Amino acid sequence: MNPHLDQLHPYPFEQLRQLFAGVTPNPAHSPISLGIGEPKHPTPAFIEKALTHAMAGLAVYPSTHGTEPLRAAIAFWLERRYGIPAVDPATMVLPVNGSREALFAFAQAVVDGAPGALVMSPNPFYQIYEGAAYLSGATPYYVNSEPGRNFAPDYASVPIDVWARVQLLYVCSPGNPTGAVLTLEDWRQLFELSERHGFVIAADECYSEIYFGATPPLGALEAAHQLGRSGGARPYANLVVFSSLSKRSNVPGMRSGFVAGDPQLLKKFLLYRTYSGGAMSPPIQAASIAAWNDEHHVQENRALYREKFRLITPLLREVMDVELPDAGFYLWADVRRTGLSDTDFARRLYAEYNVTVLPGSYLAREAHGLNPGRNRIRMALVASVDEGLEAANRINEFCKGL
Repeated sequence: MNPHLDQLHPYPFEQLRQLFAGVTPNPAHSPISLGIGEPKHPTPAFIEKALTHAMAGLAVYPSTHGTEPLRAAIAFWLERRYGIPAVDPATMVLPVNGSREALFAFAQAVVDGAPGALVMSPNPFYQIYEGAAYLSGATPYYVNSEPGRNFAPDYASVPIDVWARVQLLYVCSPGNPTGAVLTLEDWRQLFELSERHGFVIAADECYSEIYFGATPPLGALEAAHQLGRSGGARPYANLVVFSSLSKRSNVPGMRSGFVAGDPQLLKKFLLYRTYSGGAMSPPIQAASIAAWNDEHHVQENRALYREKFRLITPLLREVMDVELPDAGFYLWADVRRTGLSDTDFARRLYAEYNVTVLPGSYLAREAHGLNPGRNRIRMALVASVDEGLEAANRINEFCKGL
């Protein structure tokens, strides 16, 4: 067996299952889960129609590179969303079966596994980054979030000798679970470090289309263009972005996303995926084209999240320290006012009010003297407005009764 498998930590939801073992939730309350970031809004009918009308595609083997119309639809979406120059669909876009699979596989293609190699990620983080690091033969290095910067990672705290060992940097903006969005100055710092030390930046942007203000979150390709890094012989050098339709279009079951950016990296990643069997089903490709080409349903989806956060955040602010995130659909709340740890809070809330939240310590690691997720909980506001309000009222009642 691969010895690196023994380095993997239990997934947060397995930890949650163990935390709830032996607990019978109060039968007076119907179950409400805010624990998993799985979109619950209805899938748009036009996407379902495009999927079912393309079933003839099941009779052929799909290309790992994807169809030209799909790559073109993604390229055009990138151009209009981020205001960047023309993206070459043939060399700068690669469709993938959901960003999770691609984020993991990318490390296996990029990291050489040399002794001392590091894969850097934010802390707290999406656990795929850590698993990808271990199974590529590298060691994870965690950069703690900074509450004073609305929980953006504190990259200035990283010693220079550490940067010299980094081969891959995972960036999540908007962040999971914190919702933090990196600024142009953050990107300037990371690009300069990447240029100096030669590491690759993998920007996870799956939450980019859920935001609350008039201005959408800054993207990595957009930042690179603004900083003069989108042209030349190697546009977007050492930078790739990952995105997905799951949150944007409410189709997590389609497993449809893309990787875009540095054509030299994508050429190598395509080679890797040709061997690993990562081709997207033709009906999924057809439905994805329809989704990437439409913005109306995305605007409607965003409006639903804005309404939920507008109504729910003030209720929870009465009993815990929580603020509106920069973007995304999570609330990252400090529960120390309740006198309970994050794990005790989650267990008792589940037992007494049948509401599931995820302890923040499960989403982070002890690093540099602290676990930045400790005493926090993550709440995914993915259900309907009414169900979200019901959950918020139960949490409010629970906290006031402590």
